[in-house]
Parts: sequence; C-alpha cells; structure tokens
Amino acid sequence: MIEIKNIVKQYNGVPVINNLNLTVNDGEFVVLIGPSGCGKTTTLKMINRLIEADSGDILINGKSIHELNGEKLRRNIGYVIQQIGLFPNMTVEENICVVPKLLKWSKEEMSQRTHELLELVHMPYEENAKKYPNELSGGQQQRIGVLRALAAKPPVILMDEPFGALDPITRDTLQDEVKALQKSLGITIIFVTHDMDEAIKMGDRIIFMDKGVIAEQGTPKEVFSSGNARMKEFLGKLEND
Repeated sequence: MIEIKNIVKQYNGVPVINNLNLTVNDGEFVVLIGPSGCGKTTTLKMINRLIEADSGDILINGKSIHELNGEKLRRNIGYVIQQIGLFPNMTVEENICVVPKLLKWSKEEMSQRTHELLELVHMPYEENAKKYPNELSGGQQQRIGVLRALAAKPPVILMDEPFGALDPITRDTLQDEVKALQKSLGITIIFVTHDMDEAIKMGDRIIFMDKGVIAEQGTPKEVFSSGNARMKEFLGKLEND
C-alpha cells in the first residue's frame, strides 16, 4: 500500500502540489490524469524521491520513504518513461538486468529472469536476448523498458506517459500487455497520462488532478460521467485537439 499524506511541493513560492492525500492499494492500477502543470508527474517523481516534497510524507507498506536511501528506494520501485533510455552499448539481456546486477543476483538468476520476462511479451530469448537496442523497433524497445522495470520483481511500478511516442497500433498492443502483466503478477502501478481513452482502458481508478489537488477520482465509469466542471472542460479540450 502507498499512502501519500499531506504532501506539498512549491517552486518559487507557487504550489505545484497542494496538501495532496492519496492511498493506493496493493495490486491496484491507478491512473493520474489532468491538464499540463496539474502536478501528476511531480507526484510520481516524489514517490521514488527523484523530487523531494517540501512537507508531508509518503509511506510504502507503512514505512516512510524518507527512512530509506534514495538510491536503494529506486532499486525497489520500477520506473518507465516515454524516453526509454535503454543503454545502446548493452544487449537486451544486459539492459533488462541492470537492477538485478546491482542487487548482486547470480548470472543464472539473471538469465532465468530474462527468459521469463521475454516470454511474457512474446519476444523469445534465443531471438532477442543478444540484440542491441538499435536492432529493435520502437515498440520492442518500449517492451524492454517495461521488462527492465519488472526485472527485480518490484511491488510498485511508476509509469510516466510510457506509450506517448508510439503509433496507435503499437500503443494499443502495449497497453493490453501491460494490463495483462499487472493482473497476472499482482503489481501496483501508478500511471501518468494525458489521454482519457488510455486512462479508461488501463485504470482500476482514475485520479483527475487540477492545480496540484485531486479534483475528482473514481472508477473509469464514475469519472467519465462526472459532473465536475473542470473535468468537463478538460474532456472538451481533448475532443477538440
């Protein structure tokens, strides 16, 4: 369980996150959505301490993230972004095993884990493990980015618009794969997007953020049918884009 308690973050005296409170249950797929500058990416980055909150606390399974070394914390939280950031001089297998290697896994454990993960996304080990990123399509590279986040079996994965740069067909396929992986592995995922269709498809719960606070939250059906004025304005702008 992730508990965000009274979090505040300001830049130059302007609140970006304003007394935010949110609980995410184990195994839940929560989507943060809202207009640019609403604080969704900042919220995500505060969970793994890439950004430090000014006040308040974040607890994972009852323990404050501030009781842990930041680097150690990040090794136990998967993180996937749009700019995949695969290491070009490393093979697929080496990219997947970056964190397991830091955690001193044996070669046998890393090889077994790579086999397991590549099978999950229908990229057989024998055909793909020794390839380099430039030999993969954009969709395949993004798959490897997701697998790298899964490699050390973290209970929590943070995803910041991970499919935003992909073509619609590849994006749709990866959405299905990530949702299936999340369900089968019981992982907690917090997912940032600006795409309401993606939010409705992926989320067990949608959090609509506006000006650093939660303006609306609920199941996809509840949020989509909301009478919230800011929500309607946001949806209207999306339809007009």
